[in-house]
Amino acid sequence: MTDTEPPPLDDLDALVKGADPDRWLTTRFIADADRRADVLALYAFDAELARAPRVASNPLVGEIRLTWWAEAVAEIFEDRAVRRHPVAEALAAAVKRHGLRREALDELVEARMVELDKRPLTEAEAVVWADAVGAGMMALAARVLEAEAVMPTAIGRAFGLCRAVVAGLVPHETVRAVMAASVTAARA
Repeated sequence: MTDTEPPPLDDLDALVKGADPDRWLTTRFIADADRRADVLALYAFDAELARAPRVASNPLVGEIRLTWWAEAVAEIFEDRAVRRHPVAEALAAAVKRHGLRREALDELVEARMVELDKRPLTEAEAVVWADAVGAGMMALAARVLEAEAVMPTAIGRAFGLCRAVVAGLVPHETVRAVMAASVTAARA
């Protein structure tokens, strides 16, 4: 399976397993099948967003793909008919069941827009990206698992910064200090 040949969209489990094996593995520890499905819907949404900048032939095409997802999020929160797309439909169901915040989903889309510019992120941009993709997604998943859950930003930021470095979005040297501070705060 490659970025250009994803699994069938109606198999969210396979989609997440192929796109984000680390997060997929964490879903294996969720005993409640409905909550697992809702977390998978979130991770599938993020996988679709992450895929857009990688497979787009140019930044404009990537922006169109991400705008499509931004519009899907708007439909969910404006009680309009949701697009007939397995990930959008599963996301809509998860949002309604758990009262997820629109702002967090919008921030995920915006974070992926930054990836369309192929230049390395600055430290400030990397932190914003990590807070949306790492901390924001962790907070959404935690809310699905427990309505009152509060996920410390430092944990998600550290995770997100590691992902940004591994993905080649930012050189490690650029975020070394903020990453160390995030890990220290997360340990506390």
